[in-house]
Amino acid sequence: MKPPPLHLTLFGATSFVGQILTRYLFEQYGRSGALRLAIAGRSEPKLVSLRDSLGQRAAKLPIVVADADDSDALRAMCTGTRVVVSTVGPYALHGEPLVRICAETGTDYCDLTGEVQWIRRMIERYEARARESGARIVHCCGFDSIPSDMGVFFLQQQAMQRFAQPCTRVKMRVKAMRGGMSGGTAASLLNVVKEAAADPALLTELADPYSLCPPAETRPARQPAVSFARYDDDFSAWIAPFVMAAINTRIVHRSNALSEQAYGSAFRYDEAMLTGRGVGGGIAATGLAAGIAGFIVAAALRPSRWALERFVLPAPGDGPSPQAQRRGFFDLRFFGRTENGRTLRVKVTGDRDPGYGSTGKMLGEAAACLALDVPKADRPGGFWTPATALGDRLIGRLQAHAGLSFEVLEG
Repeated sequence: MKPPPLHLTLFGATSFVGQILTRYLFEQYGRSGALRLAIAGRSEPKLVSLRDSLGQRAAKLPIVVADADDSDALRAMCTGTRVVVSTVGPYALHGEPLVRICAETGTDYCDLTGEVQWIRRMIERYEARARESGARIVHCCGFDSIPSDMGVFFLQQQAMQRFAQPCTRVKMRVKAMRGGMSGGTAASLLNVVKEAAADPALLTELADPYSLCPPAETRPARQPAVSFARYDDDFSAWIAPFVMAAINTRIVHRSNALSEQAYGSAFRYDEAMLTGRGVGGGIAATGLAAGIAGFIVAAALRPSRWALERFVLPAPGDGPSPQAQRRGFFDLRFFGRTENGRTLRVKVTGDRDPGYGSTGKMLGEAAACLALDVPKADRPGGFWTPATALGDRLIGRLQAHAGLSFEVLEG
């Protein structure tokens, strides 16, 4: 078959994150012609305005008009490109038609969803078709869950080099982070809470750390979870729940399952936020945990959810300013222990607002990696994680271009 004319098509290019992604990919790869790009969305005037904002050298950047519910337009878009990268959320409301058509046409796909219940539905409905067509579907290519998934992957690589065995117990702790929330992320979060409040069975599913793993004959290890403030001896500090742990841990466990338990069948993993030592650290951890719990309760109740949407959370299309994105950063610490007690610490850092400035670069490099670095012969069709689909190639790109670093702290 004749290869498609484009490497990448950015669907949802005029969304908040889509604009960040478009500018990053055009500056990094579009100007030089290293990637043949197109921008896509439902509004041609907005797409033209976005293209114009990129300058004269973007005058010939192709525009594809397609709505998330228009199957014919989506199919035409998919058949003309190697990879579609989507920022159109909430994905549970708008994302399924595109995933279905990518699975049918053999078009590779990546996104930045953190909606675990939607990912599970997509795997159940379309993985068999993706395997047949050769489409590689890679969810969670933003802050959730590249730093977690690739951080554990990096730590385990280092453990195998040093100890000739993986770490069977791994913890991720957020040491420091600065960033804001966009209206799209807020809408996705509220939609998950809304679905869970309406469906008690979904609450059970969301509590299952293995909900994204392939069915297994035997249940793997019982997983820890940080649900309130507590002291962590391995970090000598207090910890509090981390709101992204609900998706990140599921992706890490799926990576382990898809790599045939490379981290071990007894692998245990959790995530939390470090709040400091002593009395102050304990007070901060308790306050943070109570605040997260209060937000979830408020989001689950219709009147308070309306108030959050109306007065507290950003509206769709809003988000941190470019200056705020540049001031943002994240510093994540990973601790691993092998079965025989050897320990290892690594850190993963990013140089921009984690959910937007950094996510735009991570998503862009994941899409470029899928388009250029991973031949179909190396990775067949199916639903993969960033670590299992992209591996070392993505770590190289993230460190070379996206402002991330992966570093061993001690053995």
